[in-house]
Amino acid sequence: MKIRMPLDSTDAAVLAYFAEACGWALARAHARSGDPAMIAGYMGSNSTFDDAIAKFAADYADQTESDHGVLIKAIKAGRLRLEAQDA
Repeated sequence: MKIRMPLDSTDAAVLAYFAEACGWALARAHARSGDPAMIAGYMGSNSTFDDAIAKFAADYADQTESDHGVLIKAIKAGRLRLEAQDA
């Protein structure tokens, strides 16, 4: 099922809820793609995987913020044109 992020009414709480719901759905879908006990055994009991995922998420967020800044600068400089679309 696909859903669309409600950009016109999004605040921090809505974004957090939306991200949590997407993460839950993604995790559930992937958990079904293999034997959970086997995956858990492969992952081990230390925090290596958790740390790697957290670092990836933070790095991805930093890159997204950087890309957004470049986009806004390009729009303000007139290199890109922004067009509004009806929701």
